[in-house]
Amino acid sequence: MNKKVSRLRRAKRTRMKIKELETLRLCVNKTSKHMYAQIITYDGAQTLVSASTLDKELKTSLKYSGNIEAAAAVGKMIAERAMKQGIKQVAFDRSGFLYHGRIKALAESAREIGLEF
Repeated sequence: MNKKVSRLRRAKRTRMKIKELETLRLCVNKTSKHMYAQIITYDGAQTLVSASTLDKELKTSLKYSGNIEAAAAVGKMIAERAMKQGIKQVAFDRSGFLYHGRIKALAESAREIGLEF
């Protein structure tokens, strides 16, 4: 089993638990250059809010989009957009990635704005 398969197995396990709880999920994905975050219904049928380093607002203000500062900016943006929609509590779906570095920075900045998970 390689790293990608292991990560996808962890992600599937998390998503099944979130589906069982029937709560909104904050789904995070990362590549070497960008960060993406979405708030999705528990069954995955609808995306309610999204933010990424490719958004025009962030693209112009960031020097590089693949670092911790960019991830924190995405976390702040997703939390602000969720608050405008009236979403206060979500389940954190880190897509099988380990909770450190950019994933941790995104989560902490979203919590600072007031998003609960």
